[in-house]
Amino acid sequence: MGKKQVRQVRQQMRKVQPKPAASNAAGATRKQRERFVQSGGMLQGYAPEYVIRIGYISVAVAVLCVLIMAACLVLLPPIYGWPDAIAAAIAWVLPIALLASFVGPGFRLALRDRKSEPRLVQGQLVGASSVSTSMGLGMLMVQTRGGVEQYLVPPARLKQVPGNQVNVVLTVTPHLKHVISVGVMGQRMVGRVEPPVPPVMRRLQLLPVLTPLALAGGAIIGDDAVALAPISPSAVHALLAVVVGAVLAGAVYGVSYLLQRRMMEEVQALVPRT
Repeated sequence: MGKKQVRQVRQQMRKVQPKPAASNAAGATRKQRERFVQSGGMLQGYAPEYVIRIGYISVAVAVLCVLIMAACLVLLPPIYGWPDAIAAAIAWVLPIALLASFVGPGFRLALRDRKSEPRLVQGQLVGASSVSTSMGLGMLMVQTRGGVEQYLVPPARLKQVPGNQVNVVLTVTPHLKHVISVGVMGQRMVGRVEPPVPPVMRRLQLLPVLTPLALAGGAIIGDDAVALAPISPSAVHALLAVVVGAVLAGAVYGVSYLLQRRMMEEVQALVPRT
């Protein structure tokens, strides 16, 4: 290799700079969110039949919202004008969007679970609790070959789980991860002692259910109450209705976020420190 070529190679090596490392925290949060949605979101761990029943009820609620929107567009224009009628109808889109985002992923997985064979998960028991952040479900932690896995389990299936480390076999649906059965291998030497459930856990379980309801209610009440009020001109009236509905929904979301942070701090304070 000649001197000129060596010089060119050295110049190219100087120009090559290492790529900046991506933010690990942001990537981990995004992956956790994707896994949460892929596992059914808020409906993860529940029985497929129960989730399908919730899905059908949600479809009926969505149809009712569409009918109310149609009624607003038919009945209100002769009285208030088209801008106010459209503003009053827009508020009813939010419940449909919330149902699609919260119930939709779990409903699709429940339909797939109904046609799929359950799988077996075997590992060593790490811990169990009859309460979790999901209403009506406890938690089971199992050490498998892939690491520690957490499963949401109905409390009735945790009664036979002992307090010592034993091997357990779970029958789990592949998509919603609903635990159909829990089998214990080995002697149940130590009984599992369940501490009393703190009241903050009960409130934390209700928050994911009440927040969407309060969001939809705040937006609808704020929007439609202003839309039906005698305000002129019509364009300003419609804009004011949409703004009031959005402000109320934002206020509900902010209060819910602050409450959730406060409750999580209370829960973390209950965890014994080593």
